[in-house]
Formats: sequence, structure tokens, C-alpha cells
Amino acid sequence: MSARVLIIDDDLRLAAMLRSYLEGRGYVVEHRADAAAGLAQVRGGKPDAVVLDVMLPDLDGFEVLRKIRAGSEVPVIMLTARGEDTDRIVGLELGADDYLPKPFNPRELVARLAAVLRRRAPAGPAEPRRVLRFGALEIDRDERTVRVDGEPRALTGHQFELLWALADSAGRVLSRTQLMEKVRGEEFDPLDRSIDVHISRIRAAIEADPQHPQRIVTVRGAGYVFAAADRRG
Repeated sequence: MSARVLIIDDDLRLAAMLRSYLEGRGYVVEHRADAAAGLAQVRGGKPDAVVLDVMLPDLDGFEVLRKIRAGSEVPVIMLTARGEDTDRIVGLELGADDYLPKPFNPRELVARLAAVLRRRAPAGPAEPRRVLRFGALEIDRDERTVRVDGEPRALTGHQFELLWALADSAGRVLSRTQLMEKVRGEEFDPLDRSIDVHISRIRAAIEADPQHPQRIVTVRGAGYVFAAADRRG
């Protein structure tokens, strides 16, 4: 079944170009030009992914993202103005799975859509259930859930994949390049700090004291290591 993509952007020319490009590659595309219509389509149409512009006429994209995340974990790729690092960081902190600065190559959007959809794809029937446990922390690969002391902790799809990559390699330092390759399947841009933002959000979800993390530890100049002991799963 073709993946359904919702574009929320008031730039009609760009939206038409993206729609044509995505439909030519097998996606089913819906477009809404304002926040209210976009949110209604998220609730009623239940798209497989959302491409969301930061600048909308009736509500800024960050508030739209907050409203989406209040009731849905649909993957969201945000479109931001070129050079606006603040936009990208805020979007990631609010739960965006990825971002693209304008202008961008449509091929890159297709690649990023494929990546976020692949991360959300259910495991095949022949694949055994995978659960990692570290003391009070439980990470369920199939259900894509994270619990601490039995309490669920909310992570975006991108953050879940980062946590799984670290936990599945517990005790081994992973560089930002390795993490980017594992999660996105692409080369790491040394100026891209999105992984650090995501790690900060993961720590806030699973660490007793995020300012002094015991599970995800920074190794200065090298990357991150999942240091929790007592692995089971």
C-alpha cells in the first residue's frame, strides 16, 4: 500500500511541485494550505507522514506540531527557512522527526520521508520480538515503547531509533557519524547538532537526573555510550 503524505504549507507553488514529485514516486499526497485544515486532515485522514512548514498564515508550525503531538505520533518533517538553526532545534525539541531547510532538493525530501517511514514500519512476522531491559528501563523494539519502572516515556520515532542504537550497543562508544548512519542511513554533517538535541530529549525521558546522566554518557571528543549495566533481553 502506498504511503500517504500530508503537506501543510501555504506556498501553493512549492506544494504543487512537491505533490507532483512525490506522486511520481508512488506516494499518495494530500495538501492543506493552513494550520486548521492541516490539523483536521491529520485527525481524519491519518496520514503516514506529515511535511510541515514553520511559517503558516493562521498558526506557526511549532504550535501545529504541539497539537499534532498531543494526539499522534505520526512522523513529521519540518520545513524551515535557510540558516534558521533556532527553528530546527525548537522543532526537534517539540517532537519533529526531521527537518529540511528551504530551499531543498525534492530528492532529499523523498530520502528523508523514506527514512522516517522505514523507522515506523512494523517488524516482519518472522522477526523475533526484541526487548532490551536495563534495570528499571525497558525498550521494546516491536511495540516501539520505552518504560521506566513500568511507566511509559514519550519519544519521537527518531529518538526511539537513537536510543535503540545506543542500547543495542551498550558499553560501546558510538560517534555521531555512526549514530547518523544507523538512524538515518546517511553521512554525518559535522555542523548538524540535531543528534545532540535528540540525546538531550532522550535523557529527559529516561534519566533520573538528566543533568548528570547515568545511562547515556557523553564521551568527550568521541560520541556517546550507553553505560547502563544489567542488560537483559
